[in-house]
Amino acid sequence: MNTKGRNPLLPPEVYIPDGEAHVFGQRLYVYGSRDVHPDTWCSEEYCVASTEDMQNWKVSAKSFDSRDVPWADGSARKDYPVVDFDTRNPTAFFATSPLCSQPPAGDNAPALLTTADTCAQEPGGVLPFLYAPDCMEKDGTYYLYFCMSDGTEGVAQSDNPEGPFRAAVQLPCAGIDPAVFTDTDGRSYYYWGQFRSSGVELNADMVSFDETKAVHHLLTEEAHGFHEGSSLRKRNGIYYYVYPCIYRNKRPTCLAYATSDAPLGPFTYRGIIIDNALCDPDSWNIHGSIQCFRGQWYVFYHRSTRNTQYNRRMCAEKITFREDGTIEEVKMTSSGLGEPFALGEEIQGWRACEVTGGAYIDGETLVMPEGSSALFRYVGWTDLPARFTWEADGEGRLEPSLEESDKTRSALRITAHGALRLRKILFEADS
Repeated sequence: MNTKGRNPLLPPEVYIPDGEAHVFGQRLYVYGSRDVHPDTWCSEEYCVASTEDMQNWKVSAKSFDSRDVPWADGSARKDYPVVDFDTRNPTAFFATSPLCSQPPAGDNAPALLTTADTCAQEPGGVLPFLYAPDCMEKDGTYYLYFCMSDGTEGVAQSDNPEGPFRAAVQLPCAGIDPAVFTDTDGRSYYYWGQFRSSGVELNADMVSFDETKAVHHLLTEEAHGFHEGSSLRKRNGIYYYVYPCIYRNKRPTCLAYATSDAPLGPFTYRGIIIDNALCDPDSWNIHGSIQCFRGQWYVFYHRSTRNTQYNRRMCAEKITFREDGTIEEVKMTSSGLGEPFALGEEIQGWRACEVTGGAYIDGETLVMPEGSSALFRYVGWTDLPARFTWEADGEGRLEPSLEESDKTRSALRITAHGALRLRKILFEADS
């Protein structure tokens, strides 16, 4: 599928959030969750998106399924402490969690909950859902690191970066959102956690580690605004820890980063890479990674849709590093990795990057109540054309305006007068 690199990067019916991007061979692969259900995050399966040119994308068949996990039914599950769920020293965010309000019973009970304490039952009594994964290659084998809604984490293997992944084994830890990083010296590291993150060096087999050597509280909510979604990269000798951050909007809508001169820290907070707070009225979280491909660095993230916290779509933006190694914050765009929309080119409503006034993206349409607006960043003109048409259901009209103009492009804002379900708009040059 050719998306011209525009955001979202995949068709409207494909929801792959929590994107971890890696380059294997000549292709870039993005590993993420798979939003399927309308009322919850994630699902029982993973798929992998990949590209050779950032414009033509392929989505694999199902690469992994929770039915392939030997302990998914609970019978063979080993329970480990969830070190980020510290009931006697909760973070401000965790203090509002039902898990925090129900600490283990007894005066001598441990402060740390276990996998069994955090086990989640998904709707309909199905097997645990698969949350955000990551992947790494070693000696021709691809290792998929995954976590599930029962609090367990594991790793499966394949001889193909798209899977299918098999032979899953449980790792000796509990939590969510695993990440894996292989350093230039060949040593590999594993990261996980929510509210407070942990890290440890993997054994040479890539499927085990010594839990007694884990380093906890690498990043914390208190010191770094850390929420979840660990991701590690290295550039020019600097280790970049990328993660969802709660410093803005009172929820984890920002992708932030911290840096260190060692893979297990200590890490220092550096700033925000991107904020998705305006992508949807009910936008709740962000999760992503940074990756260099063919000499250009990108940030991968997701945007929620349908006026829910769910149905999240994969997006990406180019990023720039300053001379001191810090990253310039970027804004969400509709043009994404491609060119700004040209005059005479249709702009689909579902490519709006910011919405206000109750507008939201619903599948292939942009729902616009009276007085709402939507922003398309960027279009390839700096003066508003006199002629434009639109295709929509409902009654009303659209009022266009241009914002944030530079020499070659502008951000296009459209405001609804009436109630519309917008499919596309077309701006044409004066004849």
